[in-house]
Amino acid sequence: MTPQVATRLRIHDAPPDSEVRPRRRHAPASSAAAPPIDRLGLAGQVDAGAPPSLLWREALNRRMLAVADIASASLALVVVLNLLGQDRVAVAALAGMPLVLCLFKMAGLYDRDQLRLVHSTLDEVPVLLQLTGLFALGVTILQPVVLTGTLGGAQIAALWLGTFAAIMSGRMVARAVAARLSATERCLVIGETAQVRRIRAKLAAAHARARVVASLPFGDEDVDGLGIGDPDAIRRVAAELQVHRIIVAPTTTDATGVVELIRVAKAAGVRVSVLPRMLEVVGSAVEFDDIDGMTMLGVRCFGLTRSSLLVKRAFDLAGSLAGLVVVGPVIGLIALAIRLDSKGPVFFRQVRVGRNDQHFRIYKFRSMVADADGQKDALRGLNEAGDGLFKIAADPRVTRVGRILRATSLDELPQIFNVLRGEMSLVGPRPLVTDEDALVLGLDRSRLHLTPGMTGPWQVLGSRVPMPEMVGIDYLYVANWSLWLDVKILLRTVRHVARRGNV
Repeated sequence: MTPQVATRLRIHDAPPDSEVRPRRRHAPASSAAAPPIDRLGLAGQVDAGAPPSLLWREALNRRMLAVADIASASLALVVVLNLLGQDRVAVAALAGMPLVLCLFKMAGLYDRDQLRLVHSTLDEVPVLLQLTGLFALGVTILQPVVLTGTLGGAQIAALWLGTFAAIMSGRMVARAVAARLSATERCLVIGETAQVRRIRAKLAAAHARARVVASLPFGDEDVDGLGIGDPDAIRRVAAELQVHRIIVAPTTTDATGVVELIRVAKAAGVRVSVLPRMLEVVGSAVEFDDIDGMTMLGVRCFGLTRSSLLVKRAFDLAGSLAGLVVVGPVIGLIALAIRLDSKGPVFFRQVRVGRNDQHFRIYKFRSMVADADGQKDALRGLNEAGDGLFKIAADPRVTRVGRILRATSLDELPQIFNVLRGEMSLVGPRPLVTDEDALVLGLDRSRLHLTPGMTGPWQVLGSRVPMPEMVGIDYLYVANWSLWLDVKILLRTVRHVARRGNV
């Protein structure tokens, strides 16, 4: 390790003895002034590329996913055909199941996890729907060879959906097992201190199987100024700290040093993730455009078209009507419990700022005493959210029934009436009270281009976020909206509530 790196490197977590133990090719020089890499017995091992623990955990993950995919597809094929008909699966069909691996490999489903810090099966749903549809189509076309019978329309549809559900479940289980069997991914962050803290907090909040073990500053100087301007030096740092991934979080406006650092890290054989400042504005809804070997990013206009707004509203109406049928009896029981628990109205109504700055009254089950707003000023010293928001985890104004409602998020159920009235959406930016909304200025107010939602992108993060970050998250939600994004947030909301994440 170079002196420049040694003096500026900040260790957050020491390398565990149980992980990387490379074999020694040369005896280390006996010197009191030997660099740290020699004292660890890593001399001569800097050309090994990725750490063995990284290669092992990635191989384990790929193999677990491959086994899950073949087992799930085979199970779905046998079960669906036996339950919905008298067809039998021929031996040739099961022998051809490895072709599923080829299909999934071409789609990149065994390689994407090494690019990501959070391995989410939910993000694969659109691709899995397409691939399982191709699988069902292939079985239909080849049915004279793979089946002893003829498939009907219901069987084909059931095979598609059954295979999709089985593979989704199988991949979730495979990733959970692989995560338990493999070591946590160790990350080195190159960036300023504030970014390091932010990344560490985000990894913890996302329940990622990764942690920051060390950090290096990265300012306006180029990478040579840090002494890590070549792959060999990066290998030495990664080997000594047993780093699996380097996270580059630049704040400099000069992209030359950032680009060179990324190239060096890739050449060193470690995984690389980048925190790009540009995506804080444009989001992920971009298209790569190749112009004679020169790559450009096409950024779509901000906001939704009329057709997209119509699709979103239709989804809200269908979802809220179906939800009202399911939760109608629950709403009646909760209303009775509130009446019996404390004096005051069943519903709490409050003025919020909605789409295009239009004010409306939001409906919630009353979870506090009747004069809760009057006590707010006296409790501002206990505020935990800061930056304009008012949140107290153990709020003394909450009633007994209110604590249960808040712990399960059932106090939000009456907002389904706001959705039916068109004042709210199932998913959207959070509607703020008037005094909090007044703190949102300038272009940040464009977050309310869409109707505010019962749930949203920052409510499912698992941790409280300050207002500036909340506004940015809402802005990116609007910039990247898709119907699948709404469905994904709703599914993650269910998981978040089941984990009592809002307690």
